[in-house]
Amino acid sequence: MSHDADVVVVGAGPNGLTAAAVLAKHGLDVRVFELAPEVGGGTRSAELTLPGYVHDVCSAVHTTGILSPAFRYLDLERQGLEWVTPEASVAHPLEAEPAALLEASLTTTAQQLGADAKAYERLLRPWVNAGARLFEDVLNPLGFPRHPWLMARLGWYGLGSARSLASRFESERTRALLAGCAAHSILPLESPLTAAVGLVFLIAGHVHPWPIAKGGSRAIGQALWRVTEALGGRLESNVEVRSLSQLPKARAYVFDLAPAQLANLAADELPSGYSSALVRYRMGPGVFKMDWALSEPIPWRDPECRRAATVHVGGTFDEIADSERCAFEGRHSERPFLIVAQQSLFDPSRAPSGKHTGYAYCHVPNGSERDLTQIVEAQIERFAPGFKQCILGRHQSTAQALERYNPSYIGGAITGGVADLRQFVTRPAWRWDPYSTPNPRLFICSHSTPPGGGVHGMCGLFAASSVLSRTFGRAKPRWRTRTSSGKS
Repeated sequence: MSHDADVVVVGAGPNGLTAAAVLAKHGLDVRVFELAPEVGGGTRSAELTLPGYVHDVCSAVHTTGILSPAFRYLDLERQGLEWVTPEASVAHPLEAEPAALLEASLTTTAQQLGADAKAYERLLRPWVNAGARLFEDVLNPLGFPRHPWLMARLGWYGLGSARSLASRFESERTRALLAGCAAHSILPLESPLTAAVGLVFLIAGHVHPWPIAKGGSRAIGQALWRVTEALGGRLESNVEVRSLSQLPKARAYVFDLAPAQLANLAADELPSGYSSALVRYRMGPGVFKMDWALSEPIPWRDPECRRAATVHVGGTFDEIADSERCAFEGRHSERPFLIVAQQSLFDPSRAPSGKHTGYAYCHVPNGSERDLTQIVEAQIERFAPGFKQCILGRHQSTAQALERYNPSYIGGAITGGVADLRQFVTRPAWRWDPYSTPNPRLFICSHSTPPGGGVHGMCGLFAASSVLSRTFGRAKPRWRTRTSSGKS
């Protein structure tokens, strides 16, 4: 049987592009279909407010991107991707005392934490000493770890909740810093595994400060596509794929889609039981996002906040926990936890000379259409008096608007679905190889597969590995860093 391509990839988000690039690197003929006019998915950038102001439409700060084995395997920096690194990963302003900063130095960070200094450094030191190679294990949850003792230790401390881990510390500064990192889980901070998320984000900040991409997050998707294009890959954009019948004939199809989207698209090609499992997959809370064109940098009460590209705005542990619980239970917080980014402080290309950009989002009930502009701006003003006077232009995106922008963000859920204990081991449905489906020609590579959300491309790398071995009988990519002895 003749084929128009070896592999067809549907969806040009970071994982779809990574899968395409890996497959093309292994000599396969790859065709990519994308609904939007350009590649990138959650890594696009645009002038959302005023001319000359470049805003990241979805993802902004790439904690795991710079540590990603997939991006290293594809050598994206050779393709023009340039990471911009702030002095500190996170600033966490507090009302009654100076901001807590997640510095690159573990010791420097610990020294800010008063009575918790020794406990904080003692807890994190073993993982931080392992360096970037630890993330080859963290981002490969289904593989045998290179650092089994450290991963077992991470499981021991991380299996519990962020609240239980916070009880180890005495100061509100330490607990707040942990809460802000753990809230990236988009789970109530009383939930299992939220401690692991908090620890991973803290460890990452000490291994390498959380970076932004020079010129906008779009640079990541563009670099990924350049790899594929240079190897003969072909792209068709502005194409809405409604059925498999409209796609070219291929030996394998890889989908960078939400589980329910795949179930709908391939209803006639998948067993009903598997399709039902995809439909039942829980997406979790959505987000409300804002972007601003600013006349000057955000005027934080504590100027140390300007040393970080990311600012966690939410106050104390209990305030952040209440905000995250509200979103998960279908309610809106009146004082939401905000993930704020101030990219133009470190990348002048983001705004006209002397001007700046601002970015923030909070977690809201899935599918929310509520405009939280006043609430979000008041929360920033709480820690940065005079912020509203700096605003030259603003752009709002409700959870529903984000789904319209990218239909894979069902209900505005941007991280591929609930990452609780149940779905941690069944993303997106129970299978030994979660990237495969019961149909041997169909594969899924979205961030609804392990290791989950974040711009790291690992879901795409593992899906491509599955295609190579299952469909083409080829060896899987050797993506792990080689040791000094030459072993992987």
